[in-house]
Amino acid sequence: MNVEAIKEIIEKQPNLSTALGMKFISTPDEDMCMATMEVNERNRQPFGFLSGGASLALAENLAGVGSSALCPGKICVGISVSGEHVKAVSEGETVTALAQIVSKGRKLHVWDVKITDSEGDLISTVHVTNYIISAKKKQAE
Repeated sequence: MNVEAIKEIIEKQPNLSTALGMKFISTPDEDMCMATMEVNERNRQPFGFLSGGASLALAENLAGVGSSALCPGKICVGISVSGEHVKAVSEGETVTALAQIVSKGRKLHVWDVKITDSEGDLISTVHVTNYIISAKKKQAE
């Protein structure tokens, strides 16, 4: 999935993705997209491990990027995010999230996201549902 146009939009202004250090990556598979995030002071717990909330944010943002790439000109917002964390990741490591769309409707997209560590071990599994909204047209003044 080509996410380059969405990356340009994200990188233009401060937002959660940039604040946490997410990097979005295009993939050759049209049903999948990818992101990486280094575990550091921006997204870790006080104990030095990746925050579960940061993992959920990574998954939700990645699924949003994927839905946005599939629906140019639309606004894609997460309406449900649930996940399980199965392994801790220490500060200094990098995690990789791989999102696959499992249902692509006109108004709802459902994604499964797997987050792994640098050795490929599963860290978290996350299920994301996005709502697809038509952007409102601005009225002429």
